[in-house]
Amino acid sequence: MNQAQISSDTLDEETARAEVYGLLSALFYAAPSAELHASLKVAVTETPAPGAVLQDSWSALIAAARTYSQEDIALEYNALFGGMGKPEVYLYGSHYLSGFLNEKPLAALRTDIAELGLGRDDTTMSETEDHIAYVCEIMRYLIAGDDVAVANLSRQREFFSRHVQSWVSMMCEAVINHPKARFYRELSAFTQVFVAVEAQGFDMLV
Repeated sequence: MNQAQISSDTLDEETARAEVYGLLSALFYAAPSAELHASLKVAVTETPAPGAVLQDSWSALIAAARTYSQEDIALEYNALFGGMGKPEVYLYGSHYLSGFLNEKPLAALRTDIAELGLGRDDTTMSETEDHIAYVCEIMRYLIAGDDVAVANLSRQREFFSRHVQSWVSMMCEAVINHPKARFYRELSAFTQVFVAVEAQGFDMLV
């Protein structure tokens, strides 16, 4: 998975949305690389996607990136999401939708992914498809992809409703309330607000 890049250039709304999903995918898949962490530290504090409601949480995320070193964030990531056996916080949709891993929500997601003509590349993505990084990457593709039969607002809304809105906020709450969360608390707060903004935008299309 390629690490998302932060740009201070003025972006159109669709490009901005795609870049946010790409950033979330990268940061939830692994602790930031040195390059990504450096980019975050010098990122403008204006929100990368339209919507003043995102401003405070985005500014807090950038402040956290400037406060904590790459090593600090890597240790936090492993403490929250890694380790042997059960992690402190799960990053998988099936856990929040059914209480178990590898359950019916994952099967439903795989069916929808197949209908989009997509699939998991085992060489670049070791996690199951219901990992937050994977669903964010699919949303990024549905926004920025070249195939208009797949990359369109209708497909975005359907996938978002079923596989993002249905559980990501619960995951964010679990991170926000965890005593070991610092950088990832701010990332989760930003994610939660971003998902709410996306939901409002899709509701306006109905």
